[in-house]
Amino acid sequence: MARGGGLAGHTLLLLLLAAAAAAAVTGAEVDVELVRPARTEPESEAEAAAAAAQHLLPRPLVIELPSSSSAAAAAARGGDEHEPGPDADGVPPDVRCASWRLAAEANNLAPWKAVPPECAAHVRDYVTGAAYRSDLDLVARESAAYARAAATTLGGDGRDAWVFDVDETLLSNIPYYADHGYGLELFDHHKFDEWVERGEAPAIPSSLKLYNEVRDLGFKIFLLTGRTEGHRGVTVDNLNRQGFHDWDKLVLRAAEDRKKTATVYKSEKRKEMEEEGYRILGNSGDQWSDLLGSSMSARSFKLPNPMYYIP
Repeated sequence: MARGGGLAGHTLLLLLLAAAAAAAVTGAEVDVELVRPARTEPESEAEAAAAAAQHLLPRPLVIELPSSSSAAAAAARGGDEHEPGPDADGVPPDVRCASWRLAAEANNLAPWKAVPPECAAHVRDYVTGAAYRSDLDLVARESAAYARAAATTLGGDGRDAWVFDVDETLLSNIPYYADHGYGLELFDHHKFDEWVERGEAPAIPSSLKLYNEVRDLGFKIFLLTGRTEGHRGVTVDNLNRQGFHDWDKLVLRAAEDRKKTATVYKSEKRKEMEEEGYRILGNSGDQWSDLLGSSMSARSFKLPNPMYYIP
């Protein structure tokens, strides 16, 4: 009896252990079901993508700094990697520089010595492009129209005069300024004198046409320039080679005029013309100092020049 009772007890113990193990497996399956609940219908692609996105880490912020490759790309576009962008009001640099150029032409700027660095490319593109030529042509056409109208009322005594400046009015110094930043560099008198002494300044075509028409209409032609007397010979040769002939007087700065502003110097010379009995009906120049002051002409014509300012 004792041996048979022990076997029964052992069998009962085994059954209890098996039941406990089965219960543990069932509990684990329940836990899994709680973590991953069954779906009654399959996920759509959009839902699957959204679910996957929830497990992605945020994308890091990357700031790209200027590099040699970006500089090369800017150079390939003909620009500069340091070229300014729009200002606080969203105005592009080229628009700002067009406004600066207009203010310079309208004499609305305070005296300035050089083109602002951010506008160097704008000025270069303007004076080497179609816009500058078109502006010069328009000034010449308006000047000629006025000259033709004024010619109908000339005094007939040979005393009706037209005054022309020389540099950037009859002759162009664009070749010189092309080597000096188109006005970006501060003006160097010595370097400019060396250029003048070469006598290679080309004519401004529209001004040459105007000059010839004004002369043929019967006006006395006075050339009033800021060049010095020491450059008289080379200036005459340069003008003649470019087609300018038969003027009545070429006035250059004498030694006593060198410290005068252009406005004072040219006003005094125009007054001398008037004292000699001449009536100045027209005046052409690229600087306001060519036109303003005293003894002003009946009508003045300002040619464009955003490269430099002469008081």
